[in-house]
Amino acid sequence: MINPLLSIQNSPTTFLNPPFLFFNTKLQQLQEKQNKSNTLFIVETKSRRATTFSCLSISRKRRSNGVSESEETVRYEQMGGGGISVLCGLGYWVQGSRCFPWLALNFHMVNTLGLQPSTLQLVQYSCLLPMVAKPLYGVLSDVLYIGSGRRVPYISIGVSLQVLAWGTMALFQGAREVLPSLIACALLSNLGASITEVAKDALVAEYGLRYRINGLQSYALMASAAGGVLGNLLGGYLLLRTPPKISFLVFTAVLSLQLLVSLSSREESFGLPRRKETSLVVMSVKKQLSNLMEAIQEEDISQPMIWAVVSISMVPLLSGSVFCYQTQVLNLDPSVIGMSKVIGQVMLLCLTVVYDRYLKTLPMRPLIHIVQLLYALSILLDYILVKQINLGVGISNEVFVLCFSSLAEILAQFKILPFAVRLANMCPQGCEGSVTSFLASSLCLSQIVSAFLGVGLANVIGVTSSNYSNLPSGIIVQSLAALVPLCFMHFVPMSEPVVEKGAKRGLSTRSRRIVGRVIRQESVAYRRGRESEEAQR
Repeated sequence: MINPLLSIQNSPTTFLNPPFLFFNTKLQQLQEKQNKSNTLFIVETKSRRATTFSCLSISRKRRSNGVSESEETVRYEQMGGGGISVLCGLGYWVQGSRCFPWLALNFHMVNTLGLQPSTLQLVQYSCLLPMVAKPLYGVLSDVLYIGSGRRVPYISIGVSLQVLAWGTMALFQGAREVLPSLIACALLSNLGASITEVAKDALVAEYGLRYRINGLQSYALMASAAGGVLGNLLGGYLLLRTPPKISFLVFTAVLSLQLLVSLSSREESFGLPRRKETSLVVMSVKKQLSNLMEAIQEEDISQPMIWAVVSISMVPLLSGSVFCYQTQVLNLDPSVIGMSKVIGQVMLLCLTVVYDRYLKTLPMRPLIHIVQLLYALSILLDYILVKQINLGVGISNEVFVLCFSSLAEILAQFKILPFAVRLANMCPQGCEGSVTSFLASSLCLSQIVSAFLGVGLANVIGVTSSNYSNLPSGIIVQSLAALVPLCFMHFVPMSEPVVEKGAKRGLSTRSRRIVGRVIRQESVAYRRGRESEEAQR
């Protein structure tokens, strides 16, 4: 078959010079730069799907000791795919299973320490404060190498802090029986977890951008949900037969396994480029913070993030009051509550698979609109439980809690997935850790604000460990507040941004305006030249 482009080039026909001289010059400079540099080129002949990354092939140009360049096809496994799958897969699985020791800790604080519902919720979400500083960990992970890596060493440091925290609570009675020491251990655990999560998220985002694998965050959420299933199942079983310290000790052993895997992983085997290091760490951090601020000021990033944060922070959370009501009034066994979390994580896993297979191509705004509406309605399931309406239709409290108790929590987690995928696809090169950690920090801060609003609401309506009569009113207020974000859905984009493979990510709005202005000026000058030539003829 004759290539029509070749036939055009071989014809004697003369063509006018293109008017866009600015882009001709830039294109020549880019081609010269690519010919001189040892660059990794990615060739894709099929649609970008995360499910095909096992068959991913890339073309690499290399030059060694004056030998002429040649192209070599390298499989995904040779690019560290197996190692990063084990490291991050196990990491997200352990991250999801953190509900296992926290379930034991919640029962310990209620039954042993005798905390009030508002105090319990205040302690739970105050311990999340180290996660608000995630952008700092992300910036350090982007610019500061530890040894030969800037992701895996931070994972090891975070896991080590978690081993220290949970191991202390498991082995020393004073660490778990005295509330200040317990809060200190919980803060240390969340500090380690936040560092680990930032490094994992940045590693997954950087690897996905490097090899054009879209939607790796879906697989991360699947691994996390799978960890939540096993963690809640094991937690409910152990709490029936052993004291909480055994749960802390078992989770410490699981963290030790993750630490062993992270220490044995080599970041160089993942095929990621090494950034140019500088001796002035402070200057690098300032530059990275400046790049982060420039990235999050883009409307394509800032507006969806604002909607996600506001939609969480403006809903007062009453999880502590509902948990105490289930354990103190309904006298539900830990196994029932743990199994309800298991069913919820299975639902989250199924929703994630459905999203990755079918919903990822749908417009984002209608999808988020439906999920937010379902979330607001699912909050009323707690109202049905507190008012005991389920007993009137023949559904026991145990069955109702098993089937419906975790639905609102799961929808709230699933709602974040499209935003995480979008943001990971739009991360400017070199800012993967900073941008993803800023999103995680913003969401964590919004959860803390939501919890504090819930504590204030519980105090206003008079919910205590001996009086839950006004809890249904608080649940109705919570459901109505969840409907308010539907009024400003215009902040949520309709579809995924289209990024050209050869284009540079993170191009600012100001730069796009300058480029557009140059195009218009070149086009006007070209038209005027043509008109003058025709007038002379």
